[in-house]
Amino acid sequence: MDSADEAKVWKVIRAIPAGTVLGYGEVGRLAGFPKRARWVAKLLASKTPAGLPWHRVLRSDGKIAFAEGSSGYERQLAALKKEGVEVRNGRVLKKRVVTEDEHLWGPPV
Repeated sequence: MDSADEAKVWKVIRAIPAGTVLGYGEVGRLAGFPKRARWVAKLLASKTPAGLPWHRVLRSDGKIAFAEGSSGYERQLAALKKEGVEVRNGRVLKKRVVTEDEHLWGPPV
């Protein structure tokens, strides 16, 4: 994978609306890389651009990927709660589904 591929992933993550979350696999699929969830996770862990809303990307089971109690876990939890996302025991309770249209054109008005 090269920087153009990475840019596609960053574009998808930047388009996730506040208060909404996606799984690593969903991000990969929307960026054109189906079945590349682990690659997306490793990419986020290794070089996340400043200002990227990385906290909106979770494991496929809706859980925060950081170890509970770690600084990363606490930062992600705080950022999600600030956006009104309900989290209990490290898991998002209601995962809002983003349609393809919303992803391309934004949330409904």
